[in-house]
Amino acid sequence: MTTKNKTKKEEIAHLLRRVSFGGSKKEIDFLSEKNFEDAVDYLLDNEDKNPVPTDLLRRYQIDLSDVRSVNSSGAYWMYRLAHSKFPFDEKIALFWHRVFATGQHKLIQGKVMTSQIEMFRDYGLGSFENILIQLSKDPAMIMWLDNQDNHKTNINENYGREILELFSMGVGSYTEKDIKECSRAFTGWTIENMPYMAIKMRNNTARPYNYVAWQFKFDKNDHDYGEKEFLGEKGNFNGEDVISIICKQESTAKYIARHIYHFFIKDELPVPQWPHKKPLDEEVIDFIVDSYFKNS
Repeated sequence: MTTKNKTKKEEIAHLLRRVSFGGSKKEIDFLSEKNFEDAVDYLLDNEDKNPVPTDLLRRYQIDLSDVRSVNSSGAYWMYRLAHSKFPFDEKIALFWHRVFATGQHKLIQGKVMTSQIEMFRDYGLGSFENILIQLSKDPAMIMWLDNQDNHKTNINENYGREILELFSMGVGSYTEKDIKECSRAFTGWTIENMPYMAIKMRNNTARPYNYVAWQFKFDKNDHDYGEKEFLGEKGNFNGEDVISIICKQESTAKYIARHIYHFFIKDELPVPQWPHKKPLDEEVIDFIVDSYFKNS
């Protein structure tokens, strides 16, 4: 029970499990002295100004500056997850990392994974449309789903398919033609200096030429500027246009709502069952969907 000035410790412990990764006795005692609304504001409206003491990490991860090292990049984020004073940003980053799964074993470069997590942290509480745009420009995602091989004269449908199936609308909400048109819209979305960055920088040493981060590039000469028909709309669409159309779909709102419910509220059914099974709590899903259209 919450009083005007204090909150039961059980409620604070539950809150900390939802917006962070649990709390110590000291944290629970501190927050229980506040009313519930103030405790929520305290956890969500603050940020850790110095979450990672880099000098300390370098003592234990001497290869921290090696852009190839996934062990170091993983240790860097794990430290933030465990020690951040206000870990809600990390919780949000972990949520999007789960939805937009990217595998290091293909990228063979820890730096781009760290940069992607930073992107989730920076944009994770903004509009879904904006985070999809940032994701589509993210070098780790571009390489993970082969969009550097998506050319106007030779379409690669990998990213076009996955942004619809896994990242937004879910199975059954689009057609094969929509996949092709979506893929056409993302032609030319690649990385700078692709042959070097994708091959030499990934497979060979990062030294002696310093540490070079992968950067997004829109290659206007490799983009398909022809008219496209996508989800019932026609136009000379680019990647941002199709994302805007995707985000207007009710299927997108429901798909993201089920992810939010599954991660923050209660275990849902596995994602492959979603097209065939109703949500566990349709009332809560409807509430999240309504919030999606009001706020995103």
